[in-house]
Amino acid sequence: MGRIITEADLRSHPPAAGTRRYEVEAGTFVTESARAWLDKREIELVVLPAGRGCGGMSRTPLPDRGKRTFVDAATGLPLGREKPEEMTHLRGNLLVKKTHPRIAFRGQLDSLEAAILEAQALAHRQDAPDVRDDLGEVLERVRQVLGAEVKEEPLLEAALLGMDQEELRRASHDIRGRFGMDHPIPGWEMGELALRINTLRTRVREAELAAATAFEAPGEAPRPDIIRELNRLSSAVYLIFCRVVSGK
Repeated sequence: MGRIITEADLRSHPPAAGTRRYEVEAGTFVTESARAWLDKREIELVVLPAGRGCGGMSRTPLPDRGKRTFVDAATGLPLGREKPEEMTHLRGNLLVKKTHPRIAFRGQLDSLEAAILEAQALAHRQDAPDVRDDLGEVLERVRQVLGAEVKEEPLLEAALLGMDQEELRRASHDIRGRFGMDHPIPGWEMGELALRINTLRTRVREAELAAATAFEAPGEAPRPDIIRELNRLSSAVYLIFCRVVSGK
């Protein structure tokens, strides 16, 4: 699966001041919000030919989307060569309204990525490298979910925090056995890092609900793999939260 670049990625690692060309390798998927972020700053998106790294001399500009005939994904009718402002890309040259449930779900994942990055920065400032690194695992998995959704590919199973899906489920239900405390009720006295991670837990839940809405819509193929993975991510973030609260 090729790399996915979102607006959150660009905001966290912005191009240097004065940059006019942003190069990506062939096969990279750049989300619509990331493209808009670059366009707003008058930075040209350039896709390098396959086999060349970003330091290669040969550059091929991204094909101009205005040269293609766009198609309304809902009706199958052609829309011409200019993309309507109220529509965006579902995949390829297929366009949908920006209110489409799949687009709303992608927005939730983008927002979740941004929130994870902020929590990682806070963990770093508070000298909690283990928490920062665990959040990094969660972030990478969220990006894999986005890639599987955008490319309509199966989401491959992978361990998270060293546990498979069933182990994560059991651990999140056995907080006393794992951390020596009852399930914590969030309170201000827990501190900024714990509360930030608790907010992440709610963001994952929001993304899960958005996924359920998107893939239960008429004409959409079910994606139990994505919904299952978001449920697992919620358990993982909850375990990180409990670890911070317990101090273990």
